[in-house]
Amino acid sequence: MTEIQQIALFKGKEIRKTIYNNEWWFSVVDVCGALTDSLDSGAYWRKLKQRLIEEGSEVVTFCHGLKLAASDGKYYETDCANTEGIFRIIQSIPSPKAEPFKRWLAKVGYERVQEIEDPELATKRTRALYKAKGYSDAWIEKRMRGIAVRDELTNEWKQRGVKEEVEYKILTAEISKATFGMTPGQYKKFKNLKRENLRDHMNDLELINK
Repeated sequence: MTEIQQIALFKGKEIRKTIYNNEWWFSVVDVCGALTDSLDSGAYWRKLKQRLIEEGSEVVTFCHGLKLAASDGKYYETDCANTEGIFRIIQSIPSPKAEPFKRWLAKVGYERVQEIEDPELATKRTRALYKAKGYSDAWIEKRMRGIAVRDELTNEWKQRGVKEEVEYKILTAEISKATFGMTPGQYKKFKNLKRENLRDHMNDLELINK
């Protein structure tokens, strides 16, 4: 099971990423969209993938199907690649945006290494990100406490034998229904959210109840 899923931004373009085997893996489709401005980045990647396979390129072997959240709030298996794999794929995409994207990837990868060595850095960066988005200090404090409580809860579930991703979703849905009368998916629709993190769009009272 993937540990953390987030959406990063490259020049205003959303790049879904997830931690797998203790490193960041990025959505190849999102990367193609960021580099090519294609109206259908999924189709672009399918064509590129087919061409690479026909050419006998090993680039495609760097991809791994991981479940990421889509715009409808559901999770689908998506071609992802780690930093090395994305670098290899970028070489096959003619784009003037390639070099800035490589530097961005290198920065993200370096920050992940730092966070592994010093987990407190991840907390500091999360606080700084929320601050930059305009959240109040009081809201940030509640959100950070919520993250800590969630980690403790999932660790407890893990110790009690919960392993599959679907099991975590079921337990989370039951807590959400008991608290708000809706599952997380229903609550996101209620708030008109798509890929956004539901907890990032809760007010102080909701965070306390969550």
